[in-house]
Amino acid sequence: MAIQVKTFEQLKVMRRAGLLVGQTLELLKSSIKVGMRTDALDAIAAASIKRGGGTSNFKGYHGFPATICVSINDQIVHGIPSDRVIEDGDIVSIDCGAIIEGWHGDAAFSVGAGKVDPADQKLMDVCEESMWRGIAAGSVGAKLTDISHAIEDYITSQGKYGILQEYGGHGIGTEMHQEPHVLNFGKRGMGPELTPGFVLAIEPMITRGTHKTKVLSDDWTVVSIDKSRGAHFENSYCLLSDGKPFVLTALDGGKERLGALGIEVSELLQ
Repeated sequence: MAIQVKTFEQLKVMRRAGLLVGQTLELLKSSIKVGMRTDALDAIAAASIKRGGGTSNFKGYHGFPATICVSINDQIVHGIPSDRVIEDGDIVSIDCGAIIEGWHGDAAFSVGAGKVDPADQKLMDVCEESMWRGIAAGSVGAKLTDISHAIEDYITSQGKYGILQEYGGHGIGTEMHQEPHVLNFGKRGMGPELTPGFVLAIEPMITRGTHKTKVLSDDWTVVSIDKSRGAHFENSYCLLSDGKPFVLTALDGGKERLGALGIEVSELLQ
């Protein structure tokens, strides 16, 4: 399948979808409390997306029953919201998506609830920074695996973490998951050349232990086989005609975090 290259007008709609996802995730982040059920977070997300004029791209996706994925501790991705209660010290990972006028947004974060183990906080910090390093490496003229290499290189420089092998980032546009698949590890200099109009969801997933995972009997929830805790971050970004990136799902377009890495964000979508 060919990679879908977007026009500027299409990117403007994708920014609306991405902004709605970003705003919903910020609301969820501020709502997470020890003692609350994960399905309460799902209700908050559903209301936020509806209020913003979007529809969920998760609910009904291959039968997925909820608006968001909520994964806790050794659940790394694709956890189903339920009556599970968030406990002190839990790592809570939330993945959310929305559609506006047929165009998709997709992003995720991990956060600690209550008093967080410093090693868990480092896990989350390393995962998040690796995402930004990946986006920074994915400039116009770069090759796809330059992103993969940058993510892996940063993670391995920070300690011994398991980088999930079966799951990664992806293209996004008129569908939530499109070509190309973006590995979170590998050699640089391989794959298609990145050009203006590319939109990619960069999505590292790591654990404090093994990279090996299994899917639970619900056919969705992905857990580490050694029960080590995991973290998951994701943002969708695009490349514009001025040769600069813009993070569609970040409220500031990625200006702060990419700026810290010496990358100037496009002002075309501001």
